[in-house]
Amino acid sequence: MEAIISVDEAQRIVLFNPMAERLFGCPAESAIGRQLGDFIPERFRAAHSAHVARFGVTGVSDRQMGQQRTLFALRRDGTEFPIEASISQTFEEPGRKLFTVMLRDITERVQAEVALRRSREELQELSDSILSGREEEKRRVARELHDELGQQLSALKMDLVMLEGDLREARLPDRILAQVTAMHGVIDTTVNAVRRIASDLRPALLDELGLAAGLDWLAKDFGRRYAIDVVVHTVDTLDVGEQVATAAFRIVQEALNNVIQHADARRAWVDLAHVDDAYVLTVRDDGRGWDGKVSRDQRRSFGLLGVRERARLLGGTVSMRYAPGEGFELAVSIPDHHGRKEPAR
Repeated sequence: MEAIISVDEAQRIVLFNPMAERLFGCPAESAIGRQLGDFIPERFRAAHSAHVARFGVTGVSDRQMGQQRTLFALRRDGTEFPIEASISQTFEEPGRKLFTVMLRDITERVQAEVALRRSREELQELSDSILSGREEEKRRVARELHDELGQQLSALKMDLVMLEGDLREARLPDRILAQVTAMHGVIDTTVNAVRRIASDLRPALLDELGLAAGLDWLAKDFGRRYAIDVVVHTVDTLDVGEQVATAAFRIVQEALNNVIQHADARRAWVDLAHVDDAYVLTVRDDGRGWDGKVSRDQRRSFGLLGVRERARLLGGTVSMRYAPGEGFELAVSIPDHHGRKEPAR
């Protein structure tokens, strides 16, 4: 099922089997006596000839089926096609050496690899678009909650204050004034809920004051909600782009969510340092750690996958350190394309 071609030391073809005839579109009688280079694209001929000559001296080849880079061959009609090849040598008679090359057409495999690579690139582009779209949608909804609903609730609060004043002047029964007071409480609770939901979607501090302020707010928010002490350390002057700031904020948010859900920790640390032209973001805790085994419930979680995807979009890498009873550490390195060198605080 494989094409077999034998050549002498001058690399003239002496054997051209039926599969080689079909593969190259050339009958054996036309191939025998020709140079092997005639069936190799011109740009590869010199390298291939040198490889065969070196193999004749050393008996060592880096071309083995399934363990080499793709080579190319040339059909009789001038079309190129990808191949795998392996070479061996024999002595037909004293003083005469033959080299035998076994070829395999891998066109379908190469086409499948190209299609798979294109599919992966398209999926990555789709992932990029989804993440960007989700972040923009969160920003839009948070802004509308804050601006539209927040303003309307504030106006309602002011109207209710004026109405309460009128009712008191009219000396209405206390039960009616008590209902107005209760309405004040409902409006205040609703205003706080709107602010909390808007901040969860996209904290205004992140856009107005930057990443450092956003991380500080996030640490305090987790501490208030879950009774965990979150300590944040950042570089003195943190001036990153919006894309980096958003990705770093979401990575820390996801990491802290994992601490709350899985670590049973009392304390967590968030560190953002500048090391060797890269920002290194580390989130660690003093929880129960991890043994590296993944439960069925954990398989359904896309948290770590999301962290890796956000890091990938910025050309970064993700690493983890963990052990049972020794906490968990997530480290993300993000290249700093501006090359800042800032001291850690």
